[in-house]
Amino acid sequence: MACARFIVSGRVQGVCFRASARDEALRLKLTGHARNLADGSVEVLACGEESALEQLERWLRVGPPAACVTGVRRVAAVEMAPPHFRVL
Repeated sequence: MACARFIVSGRVQGVCFRASARDEALRLKLTGHARNLADGSVEVLACGEESALEQLERWLRVGPPAACVTGVRRVAAVEMAPPHFRVL
């Protein structure tokens, strides 16, 4: 099982991005969290199969309809995989 941390920038707060990311992560059977950051970006920590992480990354580059994603940065994460996915 792999974990990755994604930092998503653009108009990603106040547009249901975190809840939509949770829904997509659950569909892909990933665990982790999504949370707003002080700089206006969203952090998504996701753990699961590498193919599912790649699918989530593709989704994050578009996001929900009201979002306007301008960038997604992925870094490896060393956290223990949480038991479920939640919005913080």
